[in-house]
Amino acid sequence: MSVAACGTLGDMLRWMTAGESHGPALIATIEGLPSGLHVTTDDLRRALARRRLGYGRGARQKFEADEVSILAGVRHGVTTGAPVALRIGNSEWPKWETVMSADPVDPSALLIDAGTGDEREIARNRPLTRPRPGHADLPGMLSYDLAEARPVLERASARETAARVALGVLAEALLDQVAGVGLVSHVVSVGGQRATASVLPTPADEAALCEASMRALDPADNARFEAAVDAAKHAGDTIGGVAEVIAYGVPVGLGTHVSARERLDARLAAALMSIQSVKGVEIGDGFAQAALLGSQAHDEIVHGPDGHLTRTSNHAGGIEGGTSNGSPIIARAAFKPISTVPRALRSVDLATGEEAVGLHQRSDTCQVVPGAVIAEAEVALVLADALFEHAGGRSVKEMRRNLEAYLSVVGERA
Repeated sequence: MSVAACGTLGDMLRWMTAGESHGPALIATIEGLPSGLHVTTDDLRRALARRRLGYGRGARQKFEADEVSILAGVRHGVTTGAPVALRIGNSEWPKWETVMSADPVDPSALLIDAGTGDEREIARNRPLTRPRPGHADLPGMLSYDLAEARPVLERASARETAARVALGVLAEALLDQVAGVGLVSHVVSVGGQRATASVLPTPADEAALCEASMRALDPADNARFEAAVDAAKHAGDTIGGVAEVIAYGVPVGLGTHVSARERLDARLAAALMSIQSVKGVEIGDGFAQAALLGSQAHDEIVHGPDGHLTRTSNHAGGIEGGTSNGSPIIARAAFKPISTVPRALRSVDLATGEEAVGLHQRSDTCQVVPGAVIAEAEVALVLADALFEHAGGRSVKEMRRNLEAYLSVVGERA
């Protein structure tokens, strides 16, 4: 079971996506949401629009629109408690009806243009037998015994993450409306350029982050990130980066220390690693913490001004022993440079056995800005699932009562 396709880590919320990059639509379903959750189609549209932003995006974002609709589980802007089903239509589907048809087609139909009379359209229909380095093409073709890469790249494409971002809207609504948890994401590095600003963004900064071309609040950081993207594009190359997600207001106790599979940091790491192009995950100080002495690396516990326990720092990123500790949860995902490189990389044509170059298709130069939005959705899905373990219920009101009762007991001790 692929985490990229579905999520059942806590067995409270169960979600799944289906669909291909150039298919008629992506489908997303989620089961286990309570009744009484307020969400609208406009909420989904806004989230999908955020995913399309960012400097270094390719031409595809300008003409391939997301046509989102809610198929089930929501009535008059409120969840009913039934499974929620979402559809994200592909406005470019008419160009792909033949090559991506679910039913058999006459082979001769794949030898003619796909609708515009353009020579480039003919190439769309040809078998893709030259696997691209860095993609799922070669292992997918071999493990699924496929003659060409089209079925692999269509599902492995990051287009699938549009469905996850839509599901993330539901998860963030649950976190906010039940527990007052708010999430925000931003870019902290592009290539070798790292953010120098020390102030962390909050959910109140979302509009400003969407206005920033590289999703960085500091104008100087944003400009340096843009320059790094420009340099990569000018060199005929691609560039990666690191996105950070911060969750504020997460109650203490989400996750557990008693089960390796249910540790909150393990679940977050798995979810973030499931995003296409992600090659590394950090919680809190992450790898930098390994360079510190023990006396410097841990967050001391003190009494706050209100008499409750608090921390003097947040090196742990809000998670200790696999459990949220009440501090903001901070998680980072490292995105490798996009694998579709304009400067063609060496490959082998599996149809002929001859040396070749990997197929180059239209691509972005840098994906870290939409990557931040996708990472935020993944973190929200994990936290929403973990929240159910302490405050599960069939309605939002019941979940609030359960959470308040739990936090009341915690507040008596800490």
